[in-house]
Amino acid sequence: MAANLKYYFFIIIGLVALSSCSSLRKIGSKDASTNKPIVKNNPPHKITFLDNIEVRPGQIITSQHKTSGMRNSPVVYAESNTLPSTIEKADWLQLKYAIVMDAAVETLTNIGLFRKIDEWWGTKYCMGGSTKSCIDCSAFSVVVMKEVYDINLPRTAQEQYNQSDHIAVEDLKEGDLVFFHTSGRDVSHVGIYLANNKFLQASTSGGVTITDMNDKYWQPRFKGAGRVRKY
Repeated sequence: MAANLKYYFFIIIGLVALSSCSSLRKIGSKDASTNKPIVKNNPPHKITFLDNIEVRPGQIITSQHKTSGMRNSPVVYAESNTLPSTIEKADWLQLKYAIVMDAAVETLTNIGLFRKIDEWWGTKYCMGGSTKSCIDCSAFSVVVMKEVYDINLPRTAQEQYNQSDHIAVEDLKEGDLVFFHTSGRDVSHVGIYLANNKFLQASTSGGVTITDMNDKYWQPRFKGAGRVRKY
């Protein structure tokens, strides 16, 4: 009987010991978890660009802005040796029309001109019109030349052609006039040269817009270029 009691005593002691070890293992596991490094899942830094365009000095980007008679082609915004501050300080109109004209930002220095273009942009065409409700090509050239360059022009395209000094295409500069033959008259359309082979016009199809001189419609109709001097 005593032997049996002793036997049961050792069994109870063993069960208590096993239970204690299991509890210790669980506590140890909980303690160990506090030593694990905390990993933060930080979201990636998101950069948003206006119209999906990133502007950096020395980079070439592709314009997605479509205008009459223009193609989508690379735009060099600044030469590689241009400081970032040059781009950062550029007027927003310079950035906008650098895209439209496929030109370098730093070459578009006449901000007054581009403000005037932006003011009239998209104004529809109508023969004989001279307001922002509708305007024709020669009336538009009268407005821009007077308000931007302080040069007075006669009313019609033919008269403007007759008054200007005729120059070669390779001599064209900003503010010169470009003339076209689009109807029965010798000169029936006029635009204002800007830069990079682009001219400003009030067209019958797109209203006030910027077009490439090599546009398939306008190139064969080109009549000549002229420069009107301020007296």
